[in-house]
Amino acid sequence: MEAMEKTEDFTPEAWIARAAAPDADLAHLLCDRHPRERPALTVVRESDGRLHRETLTYGDLADRSQYLARGLATLGIGAGDHVATLMGKSAELVVTLLAVWRLGAVHVPLFTAFAAEAITARTATVAALVADAPLTAKLEPLDGPWTVVVNDTAPAAAPARTAGPTLRELEAAGACGPPLPPARRGGDAPFVHLYTSGTTGAPKAVPVPVRAVAAFASYQHHALDHRADDVFWNMSDPGWGYGLYQAVVGPLALGRHTLFLASRFDPALTLRVLRELHVTNFAAAPTVYRALRNHDGPPDRPDALRCCSAAGEPLNPDLPRWAEEHLGATIHDHYGQTELGMVLGAPWHPGWRTQPAPGRMGPALPGWSLAVIDEHSHEVLAPGMVGHLAVDVPRSPLMWFTHYAGQQAQGSGRFTQDGRWFLTGDLASADGRGRFAFAGRDDDVIIMAGYRIGPLDVENVLLEHPDIAEAAVTAVADDLRGEVLEAFVVLAPAADPATDLSAQLRDHVKARLAAHLYPRAVHIRPSLPKTESGKVKRKQLRHERERELVPAR
Repeated sequence: MEAMEKTEDFTPEAWIARAAAPDADLAHLLCDRHPRERPALTVVRESDGRLHRETLTYGDLADRSQYLARGLATLGIGAGDHVATLMGKSAELVVTLLAVWRLGAVHVPLFTAFAAEAITARTATVAALVADAPLTAKLEPLDGPWTVVVNDTAPAAAPARTAGPTLRELEAAGACGPPLPPARRGGDAPFVHLYTSGTTGAPKAVPVPVRAVAAFASYQHHALDHRADDVFWNMSDPGWGYGLYQAVVGPLALGRHTLFLASRFDPALTLRVLRELHVTNFAAAPTVYRALRNHDGPPDRPDALRCCSAAGEPLNPDLPRWAEEHLGATIHDHYGQTELGMVLGAPWHPGWRTQPAPGRMGPALPGWSLAVIDEHSHEVLAPGMVGHLAVDVPRSPLMWFTHYAGQQAQGSGRFTQDGRWFLTGDLASADGRGRFAFAGRDDDVIIMAGYRIGPLDVENVLLEHPDIAEAAVTAVADDLRGEVLEAFVVLAPAADPATDLSAQLRDHVKARLAAHLYPRAVHIRPSLPKTESGKVKRKQLRHERERELVPAR
């Protein structure tokens, strides 16, 4: 282990001192202070049946981002300007991010699957937009205020249609000249302008300040236990919070090595990468683990996994047991939000490690304090009671969110009037040991015969059935009970579509959960409506059913 590893202080307090300092320089925190020869990023691509790897060291990232930053400066990009990226997972993406931050500019992530409307909604403040060559076709019909920079190194299915300078040209142009002065903008300066996924309303812009790096680094160290000798792979897309925070910023903050797979998701390819690259530390959304579980190809068990983590949506209780048998490591569930980073979960670090409890996300992570509070009084509820999951702001030194863009500082409606609590918008319960269980979004709650029902428990039981690959539970109005449950399911690949599942699933839920919690109707769908980040839109399903039930006039 290198000298820095022996002396670096990874406590939340130490990271707050670095990232919140008035002269904090993000390029120094994430890149320049690390040994130049240390591997930083490996990009994996599949072609001709083989896995090809490209590895960049911290020295490579430092030099290339310095060159590109000088090239971007010739376009007039400077401190505080917004630069969007419409890019897949690549070395060029990380180089671009560091170049933007080296200038003191602000990164606006765009998910590569975004259509024109989503791009337009997120780019009103953007001065430049860097896009992979195949994706520039999406920009052609848009009248954006930005200069388009084309990543011409991206494998192109079609030639770039929007003319503009290329990353290669800008990097070459910036290869000569004096180094840029450090962008010491301080811990309160924004470095990312990231939009929420919009499960319960229109996406909102979250200004992420430099001091938030303390939260991302602390989670990377304590919860993921990302070690210097790990082969670490977080599959989440950097166009969203978990992928940007913990597949890019977190590893760079610790000076660690991280993997990108430049490919669309494929279960067989994922298992192959886990095995051939001997991945030791893996993080992904529960959707990925479900897809791996449902994969009906030949077994290809990884041989090196030390730990698996899940985030982004509720983890099905059966998946940790499945992973232990088929992947060689159990799954620790973690919870967070775009506005927070990750705040709950069973940590992997030996000094903080908590044994996961089935159906529970785990305790608050170091640097955070959370509680389940009453909707009206904001008093902390007794163990076992379902209420609003809230961050105790004064007792959470890693808390960094203050407001959405366009609102006054401290003016977000997510805070209680006294500023004591940040309301996550999620419902949960806590046991006597401070371990939290997710119960659903506050607008997903179903009221049946006076009982408040979170859909997650019913969905988890439905997913235990071998014929079900995905499930969502919503409510429909009922004259007697107020509301009753309905289920929307996607069949597993091996399921027989001719089978009448309604009765089977009704009996299954009655036997496994409760007699009154079974879905009164089961609707088979080829897919479920989701946000671009993969979260099911239960509200949309409910509204669709309400429209179907309105009598024709």
